[in-house]
Amino acid sequence: MYLGIDCGTQGTKALLMDENGNPLGRGYAAHALIERPNGAREQDPQWWVDAMCDSVKQALAGVPTADVLALGVSGQQHGLVVLDADLQVIRPAKLWNDTETTPQNAELIERLGGKEACFQRFGIVPLTGYTVSKLLWLKEHEPENFARVRHILLPHEYLNFWLTGRLCAEYGDASGTAFFDVRTRQWAREVLDEIDGGSGQLYRALPELLTSEQSVGTLREEVAAQLGLPQTCLVSTGGGDNMMGAIGTGNVREGVVTLSLGTSSTVYSYTEQPVLDPTGNVAPFCSSSGGWLPLVCTMNATNVVTQTLTVLGKTVADIEPALASTQPGSEGLCFLPFLNGERTPDLPQAQGSLVGLTANNFTPANIIRAAIEGVSFGVLNGLELILHGKQAEVILVIGGGARSAEWRQLLADVTGATIRVPAEAEAGCLGAAMQAVHAYSHSIGLPQSFTEITGRCVRLEESGTATPRRELREAYRQAMANYRLRLTELYAVSL
Repeated sequence: MYLGIDCGTQGTKALLMDENGNPLGRGYAAHALIERPNGAREQDPQWWVDAMCDSVKQALAGVPTADVLALGVSGQQHGLVVLDADLQVIRPAKLWNDTETTPQNAELIERLGGKEACFQRFGIVPLTGYTVSKLLWLKEHEPENFARVRHILLPHEYLNFWLTGRLCAEYGDASGTAFFDVRTRQWAREVLDEIDGGSGQLYRALPELLTSEQSVGTLREEVAAQLGLPQTCLVSTGGGDNMMGAIGTGNVREGVVTLSLGTSSTVYSYTEQPVLDPTGNVAPFCSSSGGWLPLVCTMNATNVVTQTLTVLGKTVADIEPALASTQPGSEGLCFLPFLNGERTPDLPQAQGSLVGLTANNFTPANIIRAAIEGVSFGVLNGLELILHGKQAEVILVIGGGARSAEWRQLLADVTGATIRVPAEAEAGCLGAAMQAVHAYSHSIGLPQSFTEITGRCVRLEESGTATPRRELREAYRQAMANYRLRLTELYAVSL
């Protein structure tokens, strides 16, 4: 048996499966979140550990745990965990959606020579939310804590450290730090030298990089006892939640597109070669399966829809009738859903806007549709950037938004692609568990490829398929054009 753990923003999930991907147990535990009006978003790493323990114990209930051979950890990307010389956490982790560090990101880009220079030197343009600006923020705002930094970890790396006692990283999650060269797959010391003045403090704090074929190690004795797992249980390298979601949807070969509709929204497609975008809109991340994973992230997705429903006194049950009873374009109503600023386009200080209200279109159903259209149009703009104008034939949709049949139909109608839903809803957990299979197979000298593993473990839910209605394509084209027009009018940017 194999265990996949997914530490997200809202909580941690665990999935126990057999070698063929059949679920055997599940668990979930929620996280608290520190939110401040200035854009700060933080969590105490101990909360992740506690939630992981709770969710794993739930997933293992009633199961012969001696048969668990390996586990993998998926984690929210970009979060900064700093440890001191005694391997103790110095302060709460700043998260992927923390926009308090916006000034530091702009300052760092300027100090490195501008966006074009960053792209030429490191293959990536730092964006607010990436890990690097958090380090500069720490130096400028908490110099005493900065001076104590001896180890730098991402969320999933911290959990691996807690499990095994080993400090290490892997290429996929590392590529979202912006102090990593995505072309050469090596740490970019120049970026960190710009922050610490070339002292080497930060570079020395970086963990060892491992490939997906390698493993972090086995469980510490006290951890094995606490979780009820054998100490021989192998811990794979794991990775960022998007990288594990890619594995969990079979996105380990070219031609597969995954769209995730969670708290944030991402769209990505595996490639054998790096896809480099000088604008920074497409993140040229590495995959956690040996290739690259060009990705576009928008910071506003199901959270916007949920908040809209709450304000209107509605629930998720109202999504289906609202979409079914309204027309593409919401009768001219346009929702720019930037409640948390935005990453793509790079507008960290943007605010949400509801534009085009009239006496006729100002209805709860239209507002709900406009929120969903705004979220969808934003991430689908990113898909066009990744595919360079090519038509996606099939898109695999995961995350909370994938549960809505009407939302899936909207995506099919907008893109002209067939929308499919994996049978396993927790793609991050599944991907982490499958990576554990991959690592374990290499550890015993019987290596299995990711293509082979995903081929037998990733299944599709036939009842979740949505095919495009060609007669609505033009109406959605006009609605998306209106979205882009409003974006340009308000923020002078376009995609």
